[in-house]
Amino acid sequence: MADREKPADTELLPTQEQTAELQSEPPVVARLIVEIRSDGSRTIARGAIEDTASGQRTTVEARGDSPIQLALALARSITQLPRLAMRSGVRGLLGRRRDK
Repeated sequence: MADREKPADTELLPTQEQTAELQSEPPVVARLIVEIRSDGSRTIARGAIEDTASGQRTTVEARGDSPIQLALALARSITQLPRLAMRSGVRGLLGRRRDK
């Protein structure tokens, strides 16, 4: 496995252009990491979400037989988080409904 390791001098560092672009973006308010596993007949998504303001973390899990079912199950899992603060923060990130 030694041949897979990257030498220390080849670290991925952002360019000046990328750094300037990131500085113009809004601050990070939440982090979502998801791992997706599939055998062709079923798909499972597991991950974690973190509220950066409060430091709260929790896990999310979803299962589906198709990509759309998985996406809907994952969205449902995120919006039904047990912590009220996390739930309201995620809903705020998703935007508000616009009445016509």
